[in-house]
Amino acid sequence: MQARAAEDLKKRVTDGLVEAGLTYAGAAALSTPRRLTLAVDGLLAESPTIREERKGPKKGAPDKAIEGFLRGAGLTREQLEERETPKGAVYFAMIEKPGRPAAEIIAEVLEDTIRNFPWPKSMRWGAGSLRWVRPLHSILCILSDEAGASVVDLDIDGIKSGNTTRGHRFMAPEEITVTGFDDYAAKLKRAHVVLDARERAEAIWQEATNQAFANGLEVVEDKGLLAEVAGLVEWPVVLMGAIDEEFLALPPEVLQTSMKEHQKFFSVKNPKTGRIEKFITVANRETADNGATILAGNQKVLSARLADAKFFWENDLRTAKSEAGMGSWVENLGNVTFHNKLGTQAARIDRIAALAREIAPVVGADADLAEQAARVAKADLSSEMVYEFPELQGLMGRYYAEAAGLPSAVANACEQHYSPLGPGDDVPSEPVSVAVALADKLDTLTGFWAIEETPTGSKDPFALRRAALGVIRLVLENDVRVAVLDQFSSQLARADTAISQTIAAEQERLGEDYRQKTGAATIQGGPATITVSKDVGGRHIDERAIDLLSFFHDRLKVFLRDQGIRHDVIDACIAMDGNDDLTLLVKRARALEDFLKTEDGTNLLQGFKRANNILSQAEEKDGVEYSYGADRKFAEDDTEKALFDALEAGGAAISPAIEAEDFAAAMRGMAALRAPIDAFFEAVQVNADSDIVRRNRLNLLSQIRQVCGQVADLTKVEG
Repeated sequence: MQARAAEDLKKRVTDGLVEAGLTYAGAAALSTPRRLTLAVDGLLAESPTIREERKGPKKGAPDKAIEGFLRGAGLTREQLEERETPKGAVYFAMIEKPGRPAAEIIAEVLEDTIRNFPWPKSMRWGAGSLRWVRPLHSILCILSDEAGASVVDLDIDGIKSGNTTRGHRFMAPEEITVTGFDDYAAKLKRAHVVLDARERAEAIWQEATNQAFANGLEVVEDKGLLAEVAGLVEWPVVLMGAIDEEFLALPPEVLQTSMKEHQKFFSVKNPKTGRIEKFITVANRETADNGATILAGNQKVLSARLADAKFFWENDLRTAKSEAGMGSWVENLGNVTFHNKLGTQAARIDRIAALAREIAPVVGADADLAEQAARVAKADLSSEMVYEFPELQGLMGRYYAEAAGLPSAVANACEQHYSPLGPGDDVPSEPVSVAVALADKLDTLTGFWAIEETPTGSKDPFALRRAALGVIRLVLENDVRVAVLDQFSSQLARADTAISQTIAAEQERLGEDYRQKTGAATIQGGPATITVSKDVGGRHIDERAIDLLSFFHDRLKVFLRDQGIRHDVIDACIAMDGNDDLTLLVKRARALEDFLKTEDGTNLLQGFKRANNILSQAEEKDGVEYSYGADRKFAEDDTEKALFDALEAGGAAISPAIEAEDFAAAMRGMAALRAPIDAFFEAVQVNADSDIVRRNRLNLLSQIRQVCGQVADLTKVEG
């Protein structure tokens, strides 16, 4: 909130100054827990005088129109200028706005900024109308130049501006008088206030790592926590404390999460064992006992927090090792709603397990292990530890699965099946983990597609774009070959069943009230699900699956664009059969992208487009399709004959290469066509006088389109 507030202050004030005609050379915004600061350099002493010409009504216009124009311009009729225009005589007004002193403009802009500041939360206190995030105590506003500094006069609800501030609340609370920004920053530092948050963060990290190194330890890096802690203090004092021995056996992630979430402590680990053994806290003041009292209080609170964590851990371990084990946790998820239209978490687990079993052979995983992993992957959601620290879900599942004696592949899948959550996350590579991660994300996508809760514009409340990107990365980085349309269709069918069961259960629970609540007739056994399918390569595919595939293609474009592959190249490959095999699609796109970067690729594309344009125009004009095969005996020119030979050889090379998915070889076959096509167009006029020769040459162009079209739909490639 501080960083955002500093930027809001900078933007609103500088925008207001510029709008009023005051330009500046530079501006910097800074913040601490107690103050927002803006320094503006190179500000004009006053705004320039502005002369504006304004066109008015025609001469002879109604008096009301002229009077309205005069009011808007702030002039009298005598001050208007009459000019001849192509449309007759027209009145013009010359409006002069004199410049104003900078201090006057600053006062107006700053008051407007303060009174309308966009705090996410604010409060009103006392008798005034001003709202601020906390009670506002003072406003320091000075304008400095070579002649010295002057206070910009400002009074907001009794808070008058001045040239004074105060230092650290406890270490230097006395009033400080300043003459400019440099003087302000220097005097604050002497008064134990570091104004720049980045400087505070650097000081904290340097001192923390130095103290840890002196003890043979390492600070666990956490940039988010560092930024947060730097925002909590004005004078950072780094202290290192010890964790009681009884808690050192807790998983390091539990210690780290508990200390971070509850007390904003950095974790300090032993690099030899990986154990978290100490903590770093950052005080906001120096003390006579060098922080001993502060550390003692923090350690006392920490012990109480970690005692809770230890209790959760030990209870959870007992449950995991018991006869019912993680099965009891899974059973409890039957009482947890995943979505009011898609049923419970337990029902969702059933769907994921079924899909994981289907996917397992495709990714080289054991089907039984994949199903077992899917059934326990979310069991830790019922554990006490994850209830307390939801961010540990998955990780704790691995610990508990290991404690329950489950296979390592199952335990690892419990942790890894949520991955990847973002573009920087590692992608699981173990087959069982890949199967469950894919099943989890595909179930999320198909479930929300089934209930028509799809992303719209910038809104994506169920993170479906992130889920799709996760599937794409899992497929591509593990070289998975799967026709995702089939997976979409089967999982959509399961989602439809879940929807019917959920509605039927609601009907049974509410009885007659259900009809009154929904306005729907009660249907015995739940509603029938009607789906529309299309024929895709001989497969009957649910139309919703085709829509979902289009969504995936859009996500794929974004993903590949960041890797330097053009959107039109991807479109050209999406237009080909088998576009639901994402790995095949990307291999084709990468090969085509590389080919088009070569001279052969650029020139061949031009030759193809020329052939396609001539052919398309002729087909439209003649009302026929020239695709019946050209006959060599009608070739008149040597370049024509050479093109026949090249297309025959090219087809013989490209077709088996495409069949073998050797796209590099297919592109080499394409490259061999470049010279014969160029030579043909140089020497031959396609639209010859002879109808027979013309038709034959158009059919030859059709062969170019057919041979090149085996690689990609080049009509979609720009250039």
